[in-house]
Amino acid sequence: MIKKPEVLCKKLGLTFNTPEIFVTALTHRSASAKNNERLEFLGDSILGFVIAEQLYQRFPTAPEGVLSRLRASLVNQSTLAELARQYQLGDYLLLGSGELKSGGFRRDSILSDALEAVIAALFIDQGVAACQQWIAQLFAEKLASLSLDNWQKDPKTQLQELMQAKKMDLPDYELITMSGLAHEQTFKVQCTVPLIVKTVIGTGISRKKAEQSAAEQMLQLLNEDKQ
Repeated sequence: MIKKPEVLCKKLGLTFNTPEIFVTALTHRSASAKNNERLEFLGDSILGFVIAEQLYQRFPTAPEGVLSRLRASLVNQSTLAELARQYQLGDYLLLGSGELKSGGFRRDSILSDALEAVIAALFIDQGVAACQQWIAQLFAEKLASLSLDNWQKDPKTQLQELMQAKKMDLPDYELITMSGLAHEQTFKVQCTVPLIVKTVIGTGISRKKAEQSAAEQMLQLLNEDKQ
């Protein structure tokens, strides 16, 4: 471990009754069999729940689809890695020699997993109320910057307006497959945009719904790529 975990604890504004669990949260599987993978699994669920509750309270008129998109914009690997970097979390990770040499302490996946593991460690050590309070503080700036102005628009409209703002060609939607009986068909549509090489495939019970699904996935992909 490059730096002492208690220094990071102070940076994060945390104290642990059982400091060992915090050390485990910072331990990558490459370093020890006793690592943060199980904590990361738990922390991911806790984070999703707390952010969902924050959004539910903050936007009382927002429908389910908008709340889901807002949550996805916050609870993703890129955002978590960005927050982890603000506290130089990578400097405190316990990594195996291979990960150290390859720069694992800078990798988004490792940083985001460790932050989720810290959330789970706090939950186990002090309970859900402590988690809710700390996560709200951790995401305070990002939550405060959210607005429903754009999120109320459907994904296809958002994506189209984004391309128009950048003076680029509009998104392309291509029907890939259409299967099932006439009254219960499933459509798959591929979406491509000039901004990135990657494509996404949306699924729905109509072509329109499949296109909306693909547009939503593309917006999330562009958001993660930007961060």
